[in-house]
Amino acid sequence: MTKYRTRLLFALITLIIIVLIGLGLVLGQLFKNYYINSFNERLKIEINLLTSNIEKNGGLGSLDREEISTMSRLLNARITIVDLNGEIHYDTGELSSTKISKHKDIISNIVKKTPNKQNDLEVNGAFDLHYYWNPLLHTGEKEGYVFLTTKIDEVQKAYRQIWWILTFSLGMAMVVIILLVTRITNRYTKPIESATNVAIELAKGNYRARTYEDHIDETGMLSSSINILARNLQELMRQKESQQDRLTTLIENMGSGLILIDSRGFINLINKPYKEIFNVEPSEYLYKLYYEVIEHEEIIRMVEEIFMTEQKVRKQVVLPIEIERRHFEVYGVPIIGTSNVWKGILLVFHDITELKKLEQMRKDFVANVSHELKTPITSIKGFSETLLDGAMHDKATLAAFLEIILKESDRLQVLIQELLDLSKIEQHGFHLSAGDVDLRQQAVEVMEMLEGKAAEKGITLLLEEPERQVVIEGDANRLKQVLINLVSNAITYSQNGSRVEVNLIDHGDTVSMLVKDSGIGIEKSEVPRIFERFYRVDKARSRNSGGTGLGLAIVKHIVEAHKGQIEITSQVGKGTTFTIKLYKKMPR
Repeated sequence: MTKYRTRLLFALITLIIIVLIGLGLVLGQLFKNYYINSFNERLKIEINLLTSNIEKNGGLGSLDREEISTMSRLLNARITIVDLNGEIHYDTGELSSTKISKHKDIISNIVKKTPNKQNDLEVNGAFDLHYYWNPLLHTGEKEGYVFLTTKIDEVQKAYRQIWWILTFSLGMAMVVIILLVTRITNRYTKPIESATNVAIELAKGNYRARTYEDHIDETGMLSSSINILARNLQELMRQKESQQDRLTTLIENMGSGLILIDSRGFINLINKPYKEIFNVEPSEYLYKLYYEVIEHEEIIRMVEEIFMTEQKVRKQVVLPIEIERRHFEVYGVPIIGTSNVWKGILLVFHDITELKKLEQMRKDFVANVSHELKTPITSIKGFSETLLDGAMHDKATLAAFLEIILKESDRLQVLIQELLDLSKIEQHGFHLSAGDVDLRQQAVEVMEMLEGKAAEKGITLLLEEPERQVVIEGDANRLKQVLINLVSNAITYSQNGSRVEVNLIDHGDTVSMLVKDSGIGIEKSEVPRIFERFYRVDKARSRNSGGTGLGLAIVKHIVEAHKGQIEITSQVGKGTTFTIKLYKKMPR
């Protein structure tokens, strides 16, 4: 902007100088013409007076030389009187450096042309004289000429004075005008300069820039408009940034993988869940062709289908990721802008692996429940039909069959009750009846309850308890149910004549309960599935013992409801140890 102001000032000053020089030349020429005309008019009047005076005194024959000399001094001019032949009758003397011979020659040349009226002649060169003459009449007849000679240097001196006056006046005027122009230029260019600087800052993205509004003229309106524009741009940018932040937050935290492909097939965006799901780096994907970086053929074919049909596509695919196979619902949609301009493709990957697992678990659960219910119901139905067919009349057979029916009914009742317990525990609104629970007392009661079952197999129940009470915060009935299930399973899967141990260990803030048996043990590959519903390590032994396969699932959910942990260590043929860790004060 400084260059603009400099150029403007230079242009204006140049224009002013040119105008002033032209004005000076015109005024100088006008003053020159005016002075010359005035000078000539004065000489004309003077020579007319001189001629009239000589004619009045008698002409050439009676010249009053003293009077003519006096007039020459008064007029500061040289007076020369000649006859018609050019002979000088009287001359008041030399003027400047003009020699008498040269003076005669000039006069002779003038007289030879026989002028009939007054005229003037300038002689330049080394003399710079001005000749003015008039015919001399006597009794109506021309008898000679009167010449009046004056120096031109008076005119030149007057010229110099005029030019000095004009130069000084115009110079002062130029200085004043330049100061005024500079002030006016600064007044009008500074707001423009400020507005320009603000516009440059706005172009750079600095929407907080503002300019001063100190005028009510056009420049003030410009500054005001620039500030209004800046405020509007700042507000638009703020809204855009807010929308961009919301959109970025939504994209990065939507929970599903997202990938954006432009109309040329280059990947422009992948979100955080996509990077985490497929374990990729942005540098490996961004701004590269989709078929060069996407490893799964199903996805590549899906993208190609969308490119060709320009229609939405929705598919469920199974993709191998590292060592596991994961289920995805992939939703692809073409992005079409205004005027049906093709923008690209958006792919969204919904991870439905857990849903598939839950669906499979539901199917397995329904199948297992159906199977577990079918067995006792089939037995009850079969023995009932046999009794109705006539076996009821045999008392020994009737008693045996009724005993079997009762046993299967009890098994069916236990299964239904455990299903109800598991369903209740798994409900979202399930709450424990929390209170102070003495684990040592609970363990003693459980050992007494299961002592008869253990005695049938000759199994010894051992309780290793601390000397003082072990009191924790929990649900007494649910914790007793945990102990009953674990000790009962230990008895079921232990060999005859072995032993089952229950240990209580106080760690200060936490308590560990260990249930250890010397039974058949669990294969390492089966340990992760031990808490699944209806899963049995030894299906024949479990079913013969009346087990439902739901006990450990219930145990796991009760322990987790108490914010605790349950762990398993097992060796095939040597036995299994269940370790439960509980807080004395449940975390909130």
